[in-house]
Amino acid sequence: MKSVHDCFEKDHDRLDGHFAEFQKLKRTDFPAAKTNFKAFMFGLQRHIVWEEDILFPIFERATGMVDRGPTAVMRQEHVLIHERLDALHAKVRAGDPESDAEAEALRGVLMDHNMKEEQILYPAIDQMLAPGQLEDIEKAMAAVPEPSCGCGHAHAH
Repeated sequence: MKSVHDCFEKDHDRLDGHFAEFQKLKRTDFPAAKTNFKAFMFGLQRHIVWEEDILFPIFERATGMVDRGPTAVMRQEHVLIHERLDALHAKVRAGDPESDAEAEALRGVLMDHNMKEEQILYPAIDQMLAPGQLEDIEKAMAAVPEPSCGCGHAHAH
C-alpha cells in the first residue's frame, strides 16, 4: 500500500465495478448479476469495517474529534448506506431484477460519500500517519475477514 488514499480509492473503484456489473446483468443474467452483487455487498461491508475500526480512530486520535467532525458524518452516512444496501439486498434475495429505485438510492449516497472520503478524509489521514503506520494499517486490514452470507459456501469475489 503506498497511501491510504490510493488503497481506499482503488477499493471504491473495485466495488463500483461490481455494482455496475450487477446493474448491467440483472435483467439478462441474474445469476451473474447476483454474484457481482454479493462481491459488492460483502466488499462494501468489509470496507466500512476497515474505515470505522482502523482508519477513523487514527483521525480521531490525531484531531481529538471523537463523535464529531468528518468521521462522525461518515459513520452516520454508513448507517444510511447499510439501510439502502439492505433494501437492495432484499430485491436480490427475492430474485427481483426490478431494483432500479433501490440501486439508484444506494448509488446516490455512495457517490457523495466516496467523494468526501477521497477528497477530504483519506488525504488528511495520509498526512497524519507516523512512519511505519501505513504497514500497521495494511496488516490490520488483512486481519478483517470479509463478511459472508452465512451459508457455509465460499463465494467467488
